[in-house]
Amino acid sequence: MVRAIADWWDAVELWLTQLPFPFQVLLATVVLIPLCWGVSAGVDRLLDVVSAKFPARRE
Repeated sequence: MVRAIADWWDAVELWLTQLPFPFQVLLATVVLIPLCWGVSAGVDRLLDVVSAKFPARRE
């Protein structure tokens, strides 16, 4: 199973590296911007939940 995933990933990686550079940039942008946005939104929500469980400290 792991070998099949590794072989698939190698094929995707080879396909991506053989694309012309502008297409690589476009594909990376189309994939990375939503991915980074989703990760940052998830981290933000997680921190909101965690910070709500702890009362604010005032000194």
